[in-house]
Formats: sequence, structure tokens, C-alpha cells
Amino acid sequence: MRVGRTVWLVGIGILLLVLVSCGGSGEGSARAELKDKEGRSVGNARLSEDENGVSVLVNVLQGIEPGQHGIHFHEKGKITPDFEAAGKHSNPTKAKHGFENPKGPHAGDLENITVVEDGTATYQTTTDRVSLSKGKASLLDEDGSSLVIHQKADDYKTDDDGKSGERIVAGVIEGS
Repeated sequence: MRVGRTVWLVGIGILLLVLVSCGGSGEGSARAELKDKEGRSVGNARLSEDENGVSVLVNVLQGIEPGQHGIHFHEKGKITPDFEAAGKHSNPTKAKHGFENPKGPHAGDLENITVVEDGTATYQTTTDRVSLSKGKASLLDEDGSSLVIHQKADDYKTDDDGKSGERIVAGVIEGS
């Protein structure tokens, strides 16, 4: 009887190890290599989903002017030739742009990213307006999605892009 219990406990332990190595709860994860308009890698993003939503961790390693910049999920998983292929902000609910807009925000609206004096940034946020799972607000749908950093800060209210200016860095979001 004791051997059976030991085998059962070892089996449970192995199962827990497998679940942890696959991301814990079996929820989704994704990544994006961030590139500038010349195609140089300037950073990366890691996304993971749990019961609170999609957590986003962005590391910019070089190449962006210091200050605040708009950052958004865009509706298509294409970034060439000049990041316009990424389309508009992800907006499956047809909301208006911005956190301060009474009819907003878009699903793809995120808080501004702050780049420090040496051109680097670390950014972390969580949003419950998108998912990595199947469904209407999935970043991993048939045509994919992109993460785009803009030239200026987002004003959080002006439709349709928060006056955040030119797209200066982007990456295609890919499941991992």
C-alpha cells in the first residue's frame, strides 16, 4: 500500500513539473522582436496570459529618443515596409481611442512607455482587453497582431491614435 502511494505522489510531482515548464496554468504566451524602420533589432516584448489578462513586458535596448511614447497593439501581424502594414489599433469592439475618451479605449490602447536618456526602456503592464486565446480580441488570430511604439506620447483621448505620431518601432506578435 505504501509503494502505491509513493508512485502516486511521484506521478503528481512529475505532472506539476510538466505544467510549470509549459507556462504553469496552460495559458498562452507570445513574443515579438522589436525592430526600427531600418530593420535593426532594438528590443523585444514578452506576453503571457493568466486570469488577470495579458501581461506585457517590453525591453528596449537602443534606438529610441528619450521621453514618453505611445505604444499600442495593432490589428495585423505585418510590419513591412514602413509599419503601416500593421493596420490600425486593435479594436474589435469598435470603441473610440483613449482611456480618457468616454467611448474608449481601443482594445490595443496601452499606457505610454517612458524611454530614459540612454535610449533604453523597460515597460510592464497588464490588460484585460485582449487575449492570447482564441476569440474576438485575440492577438494571435488569423491575421495576427503587432506591437508598435510611436514617436510621441499618446494623449489618451484623441480618436483614432492619440496624436502619438509616426510609427518608429514595431514587432510582429508570435505565439511561443
